Order: sequence, then structure tokens, then C-alpha cells
Amino acid sequence: MADDPSTVHLTDARAMRALAHPTRLRLLGELRRRGPQTVGLLSEHTGEAVGSVSYHLGKLAEHGFVTEAPDLARDRRERWWRAAHDRTEWEPVDLLDDAERRLASDLLRRAAMQRYVDRYLAYLDSEADLDRAWVRGTTSSDTTLHLTPDELVELRRELSELGARWRARGAPGRPGAETVTLIWQAYRGPR
Repeated sequence: MADDPSTVHLTDARAMRALAHPTRLRLLGELRRRGPQTVGLLSEHTGEAVGSVSYHLGKLAEHGFVTEAPDLARDRRERWWRAAHDRTEWEPVDLLDDAERRLASDLLRRAAMQRYVDRYLAYLDSEADLDRAWVRGTTSSDTTLHLTPDELVELRRELSELGARWRARGAPGRPGAETVTLIWQAYRGPR
């Protein structure tokens, strides 16, 4: 997927640190999930003040995560924003020899993990109100595997392919389809 224009591949520590802010992660997620929006709409969806949303969108734009969408504006005062890419990736192994980039990658991964936790807790809070058909398909599990480093790389590739296959299958706006979050992790645990 190295040549996939819908994916941004991060290598810059400044961009990683900029994205590691919880509000920026949330705003980028909203734009990716709901599509282009104005500052006012993003403020409503996130509960953030309009001034805060505007500031953080500027920071995201500075690093190429979002772009303006002037084609959607009804007049010159209205400013619409869209996510510049569908996905963000970076290779932690490529950053290990550079202390600044390694720290930025760590900050971003921790912020992303906290966002995943917050979203899952919000799901748990709303689960009782969902149609049982949606709850029936929900899963949360873990397993312990005994793998070599090469096998872990193979597992990573297979999980990415599985996610891509289901993403391609589920076009937005399909009757009966709703946004489903898929999160997976595979790592050698601490000894």
C-alpha cells in the first residue's frame, strides 16, 4: 500500500506530534467518518468550542492532514474542511534510531490508543440502546500466540489485508450499513 494515495505515510516528527493531540485526532476522525464539515458542524459533533476547532483544524492543515473544501461552500464566509487521506500510517521500526521521531511515534500511538479506549467506552455506554442485531455481531477478545518475528510480520500483513477487504466491501450509504470500528493489535508482550 506504499503507493496508495488514500493513505498518508508519516515520517516527520513534527507532524506526528501535531496529530498526537486528542482534539486533533478526534477532528480528523470525524472528518474521515462523517465526511466534509464546517467548523460549526465539527463543534456540534465534538462538543469543542468553535475557536478551538478552528485552531486545531489549522494545525492539521499545516501538516497536510486536512484540506479546505471550497466547492461545498454556499458563500464566501462558509468554510468547509475534509480529511486529506482516509488513513494514516507510519513504521515504528523505521524510527527507532532517531530519538525525536521515536518519541513522536510513541506519543502518537499512545494518543491513538487513548482515543480507541474512549470510543469503546462510549460504545459500552450506548450498547443497551442498540438494536440487538448490532450487539450480536460485536466482539472483543484476545489470544496468546507463540510466533517468530517473521510470523508476526506475516500476521500483520494478513490482518491488514482482511481489514482492506472488508473496507472495500462496505461502501458508505449502503442500505442497512452503519459505521463499524475495527481495531487490532499484535505485539510481543513485555517479559
